[in-house]
Amino acid sequence: MGIQEECGVFGIFAPESTNAADFCYYGLYALQHRGQESCGIVVNSGGEFASCKDLGLVSEVFTGKALSGLPKGNMAVGHVRYGTTGGTSRSNCQPIEVNHHREKMALAHNGNLSNAEVLRTELEMSGAIFHTTSDTETIAYIITRERLNTPLIEEAVSRAMGIIEGAYSLVIMTPDKLICARDPFGFRPLCFGKTDDGIYVIASESCAVKAVGARFIRDVEPGEILVFSSGGLFSRREHCGKKQKRLCVFEYIYFARPDSVIDGVSVHKARVRAGRALAKAHPVDADIVVGVPDSGLDAALGFSEESGIPYCTGFIKNKYIGRTFISPGQGTRLDQVKIKLAVIEENVRDKRVVLIDDSIVRGTTIGRIVKLLRDAGAKEIHMRISSPPFLHPCYYGTDIDSEEHLIARKCSIPEIARLTGADTLGFLPIEDLKTLCENSGYCSACFDGSYPTAVPEGGKSRFEQGLEIE
Repeated sequence: MGIQEECGVFGIFAPESTNAADFCYYGLYALQHRGQESCGIVVNSGGEFASCKDLGLVSEVFTGKALSGLPKGNMAVGHVRYGTTGGTSRSNCQPIEVNHHREKMALAHNGNLSNAEVLRTELEMSGAIFHTTSDTETIAYIITRERLNTPLIEEAVSRAMGIIEGAYSLVIMTPDKLICARDPFGFRPLCFGKTDDGIYVIASESCAVKAVGARFIRDVEPGEILVFSSGGLFSRREHCGKKQKRLCVFEYIYFARPDSVIDGVSVHKARVRAGRALAKAHPVDADIVVGVPDSGLDAALGFSEESGIPYCTGFIKNKYIGRTFISPGQGTRLDQVKIKLAVIEENVRDKRVVLIDDSIVRGTTIGRIVKLLRDAGAKEIHMRISSPPFLHPCYYGTDIDSEEHLIARKCSIPEIARLTGADTLGFLPIEDLKTLCENSGYCSACFDGSYPTAVPEGGKSRFEQGLEIE
């Protein structure tokens, strides 16, 4: 697997001062799978902001000393990042903090603007000076500009939503309010919950809400703005219902944690349904079904249930190695495959194996995994992929690169099987994507080229070009 994913956001609003940073820490830990490049927390303590941000995993950045150095407060916003726009540098760590004469603001963003290049150029030509290469800074500039012309931060956010396009799930903190917003298409997930003590939490996924002991309330609706303040919870819905919902279907296939529920759909059950659909579309005679940890396991279970072929644990995963796509270079990624997965040889030796994985981008990583099985004595390897072939780049927060790097654009399915060392290969039929989402609206542009927004002229942003995928 070689997809570069986007980010995870988390926020907390408490009735009174509490250890807000601790809530963020545990919430970000639960969202670590969404980004392992950098992380950050900004705490609001009596209207003053204190922050800790750096490159690295949550456990690396937020040591006991770092957490104890953050003050108590009644609000905080947190972020884990793998950037789809901009390079790997500390300057791109989020949340972004803004100081202007109206008020302070801290902003965390999950997604990617499809018109970021146009907006940034306009801002630069008007004199704006950018300190990062992330499109999150563009969002911060737009909100700040609109805030200068309106008395309410939530009104500024609403006006900004009429200007920015693409995917964005936002958590925004000011001295007296916490605001979250989801783009009108609902490309990226966002939800909120509440503890028994009256503390509200906002998160990219429901697994993070549960991780901090809160009760899941509901998903933020596409286009909705939620405002948390001393006056209570208020919803603004002027942008709701204007677009057909287009949640990224890859959230169900790969990105989200299997114990999360997104827009009412269980991620675990969606992946099991994908496996069942694969078994119907591409049946095969085999002895065992094996999933590639972690996102291939649920689909493997579904394939086994539908086909009647026994499910078997074929790999042991080193829990201390991150997702392979997090590595900054191809050579590092290949080294990680060697130490990330180990084959249980006695389970696969002399067996006809159905190997289930979530996707193929370039084919390099899955080829290494197939070789691991061959070296362990597997007699046949029938690869089944729980997504359709990638044929187009993504502009909404998943770094599916230019078409020239996608193996399915250059090779037929039998050719991909040969190049990766598999005996046979089958992808999830694109018409079966609707079964994953229970017929709810979804975006599948990376598979079918049907983009919900205008495609940026010239393709990817100048800050995205050159990022390497599997």
